[in-house]
Amino acid sequence: MQALSLHEEYIQMDYLRCQSGLMQSSSAQNWLGSQGSSSGLIVKQTLRVDIPVDQYPNFDFVGRLLGPRGNSLKRVKATTDCHVLIRGRGSIKDPVREDMMRGKPGYEHLNEPLHVLVVSELPVKIIDSCLMQEREIIEDLLKPMDESEDFFKKQQLRELAMLNGTLREEGSQMSDSVSPFHNSLGMKRAKTQG
Repeated sequence: MQALSLHEEYIQMDYLRCQSGLMQSSSAQNWLGSQGSSSGLIVKQTLRVDIPVDQYPNFDFVGRLLGPRGNSLKRVKATTDCHVLIRGRGSIKDPVREDMMRGKPGYEHLNEPLHVLVVSELPVKIIDSCLMQEREIIEDLLKPMDESEDFFKKQQLRELAMLNGTLREEGSQMSDSVSPFHNSLGMKRAKTQG
């Protein structure tokens, strides 16, 4: 049996938590709630992780980071209590819209190469370890691999089929009443803003 990478272990644990209904909207260790602002200084740090689009021009890094309906990125945010932003050329799905937005206030990042920004506002005692964990997760996601060996991609495709109501398990029939918000496996769709 092949050893799982840190990211694959994270995804597998996350998937099992989703199946059992234990996934919470915020991290199981909500640092701001458990530590309290009185226990230490709250600081804000930003971490940048470049996306290797020049080395792998045909790999869909943005889709891999976002996942079905943005759920993969939302889970990473919830697990680490960090804001994760995809920025730079190629961060907007519609290239025509991206060209229109380039140079406008708030869209200066479109002149830079594609990258991920991780913004964290946590107590000074734990912020470095949280950012290090976030970097490891993001870097694992940014490693292109053969689809036949890509556990994360398989999980994303399975989740998408569940959300769309098209998942077909071998040897079992799926009910027409399955909702993408809550299905027979107990997996809920992440809430979207707006």
